[in-house]
Amino acid sequence: MSTPPLPDLRTEADIVQLVDTFYERVSADALLAPIFMEVAQVDWSHHLPTMYDFWSSVLLGTSRYKGRPLAQHFPLPIGAEHFQRWLALFHASVDSLFSGPGADDAKKRAQHIGAMFQQRLGLRPSSPLSIL
Repeated sequence: MSTPPLPDLRTEADIVQLVDTFYERVSADALLAPIFMEVAQVDWSHHLPTMYDFWSSVLLGTSRYKGRPLAQHFPLPIGAEHFQRWLALFHASVDSLFSGPGADDAKKRAQHIGAMFQQRLGLRPSSPLSIL
């Protein structure tokens, strides 16, 4: 008995599922959880809907997100290793839920976003940004 193929990432409901799954992983991660919980003191009731809007804009072209995500990251004590872990958790979240062109696009866009943030924050990863 084979497992049915995973659906592709295409809808708003898919975005919510991805974001929720990803941030569950972030909240349990030894490297990233302290940044979110202790340093940034993230209010999840505010942060998650913002992230739904962000990823909906990036992946579905909805233009709902109106923030400045880079500015939120400048005061945080983060380095290249945080971006590596963020990307690894994002890819794992996508791969656990979805398969197809939309899923591949999400991972490529996350990779690009992470690389751009690192560059603009003045971080120099020791190797190209890739999943761990």
